[in-house]
Amino acid sequence: MTREAFAAAAGERRHDLILADYVLPTFDGLSALAHARAHCPEVPFVFVSGTLGEEVAVEALKNGATDYVTKQRLDRLPRVIVRARAEARAHAERRFMEQALRQLNDTLEARVAERTRELFEANAALQQQIVERERVEEALRQAQRLEAVGQLTSGVAHDFNNLLTVIAGNIEFLERAVSDERSRRRLDTMRGATERGARLTAQLLAFSRRQRLEPVPVQLNRTVASMRDLLQSSIGGAVRIEMTLQPDLWPALVDATQIELIILNLAINARDAMAVGGCLTIETANVRLTDRPARAEEPLPGDYAMVAVSDTGTGILPDVLKRVFEPFFTTKEIGKGSGLGLAQVYGFAKQSGGGIRIDTEVGEGTTVRVYLPRVAAELPTWEPRRSEADCPSVRQPGDRPVLLVVDDDGAVREITVTKLAEADYEVREVGSGLAAIHTLEHDPCFDLVIVDFAMPGMNGVDVAAEIGRRWPSIPVMFVTGYADQSALTREGIGEDRIVQKPFLDGELERKVALTLATWSATGLRLVSSR
Repeated sequence: MTREAFAAAAGERRHDLILADYVLPTFDGLSALAHARAHCPEVPFVFVSGTLGEEVAVEALKNGATDYVTKQRLDRLPRVIVRARAEARAHAERRFMEQALRQLNDTLEARVAERTRELFEANAALQQQIVERERVEEALRQAQRLEAVGQLTSGVAHDFNNLLTVIAGNIEFLERAVSDERSRRRLDTMRGATERGARLTAQLLAFSRRQRLEPVPVQLNRTVASMRDLLQSSIGGAVRIEMTLQPDLWPALVDATQIELIILNLAINARDAMAVGGCLTIETANVRLTDRPARAEEPLPGDYAMVAVSDTGTGILPDVLKRVFEPFFTTKEIGKGSGLGLAQVYGFAKQSGGGIRIDTEVGEGTTVRVYLPRVAAELPTWEPRRSEADCPSVRQPGDRPVLLVVDDDGAVREITVTKLAEADYEVREVGSGLAAIHTLEHDPCFDLVIVDFAMPGMNGVDVAAEIGRRWPSIPVMFVTGYADQSALTREGIGEDRIVQKPFLDGELERKVALTLATWSATGLRLVSSR
């Protein structure tokens, strides 16, 4: 009946319906309606009054009343209450559904955002996989292309060396028979061309990774520092040379002579990339790689001693970068480059167990990094096997050494036999590895076997292995247009027992004499079974 009592009851919010008179002792129904709308708007509010006129009823409905009943028509009250309750439940359900919808919309946005993020991450991962696959496929294609070119150049170099051997040998024979100066000059010109051809095939063999290497622990800092004067004279005074050498650089396991040639090649390339002046920087560093190589020429994960040659030149275009290691590919003018410099660097690095990386920016310059394997432990020394030959009597000191020459190329074999016969050796010859084994089975008393490395059927390594197993007292030498380093290393063949074709400057006769002298110094004597 009072404002305070009503406010307290409405504040409890535990009623399902409010029935209010319009006229109250201390306040009116409209004030009660206003309070109810403010504090419990979900509760239906119905006026029951005997004095409620039409205008007042309309005003009450406008202010939020659910309905009204006059006291003269109280029979309507049950229906009004039922309807008001139904409407209240409908409103409550609608509010619940609206709230649920709002929550759904809120969570839907969150779920859409989360799903969008997941899709974005999945798409990014897929793109990365596509890029990685394309990179691997490109690296594989490049490796296959370089391998195919390497096989081709290796075979061409070997056959070309055989031809050069025939040419060089016949030039040497003709020199002995020619006396007039004009003919001698022509022979000198021919010999010079033969030597240039030999250098060309050496570069091809370097690319195909079939050159002969003698890896030893090398301090790259000393090598680089000792080459300063040579580099300065080679690239000219207009180019400034800077060196950044790491003090505690790991020793590298490489061929000492070849690494100097590699650095010189890179320096000359850098000079040619700089039109006028510029700066050439040579850097060394210890590098530990963990990433897989992105290109065929790059090194595998591991520890390397690195030497880098940088220039401030024109840089390399992307299309050119794909082909820089191919033999005879060059962007230089005719006569200014053979296209074999980087091919030789590539072959040397790969055969040494390392790799190369090129960083270049068009118009800014290029850096070529050569990664060489670190010396991890002291290298084992090789001790040749020695045993007595099975012959009945010791050869006399005055007997000429007996040599067996094994080569499938008749023209090359003729040159080899002629040169050795003129050097006062007794020489026998065969045209295949199998024929050599048959010859030794019938007569094992040879002082030395000279065998070609590349032959059909039994190659030189196979022949040497069989001789080492059955006749270990007979030394073996190789004459070859190329040499598979790993195969020769397994047989313990050193550089002093390998002669490169074509034979130049008496190398064949010198190494034959050295091998015979070394073998004889061990106290072994071949004896005759005849």
